[in-house]
Amino acid sequence: MDNTENDRDAVARTIAELNARVAYLEDRQAIVDLMTTYGPAVDAGSADAVARVWTSDGVYDVDTGVMCGREEIATMVRGDMHQGYVRAGCAHIMEPGRIRVDRDTAVATGKSMLIVHGGDGFTVLRATANRWELVRTDEGWKCARRIGRVLDGRSEARELLASAGE
Repeated sequence: MDNTENDRDAVARTIAELNARVAYLEDRQAIVDLMTTYGPAVDAGSADAVARVWTSDGVYDVDTGVMCGREEIATMVRGDMHQGYVRAGCAHIMEPGRIRVDRDTAVATGKSMLIVHGGDGFTVLRATANRWELVRTDEGWKCARRIGRVLDGRSEARELLASAGE
């Protein structure tokens, strides 16, 4: 093999490596964009926009209950408790945390806070450990399952956060 062929092979390898790195970064950014869509949508009370974060059969598993499918998730947003937060003023602050992408699946582990307005100021109503299990779909990245556990000292929430390093 002459130097020209070696040079071409090296360039081809470099291009392939750069393509893989760009694809990873694009996937990671799309996942961050999806996750951070949740907060503004839920704070606006936009049930359909919130539901679109999940796959059609996606699961949202929180301390207060498990919602299966987009319709149940949208129903939570339309519910009296959540609409009360919206009317009073609320903010869901999302931390994307650690994101691991493996081809067409990904796991993101981080924290979120629900801040509500009341009286003279704002109160953190809950701080939550979150695990997002995501899949690439024809519509782009979607959440297949999100698990949220309140950070109140219980081991379940700590274990969920510790899984980010695995």
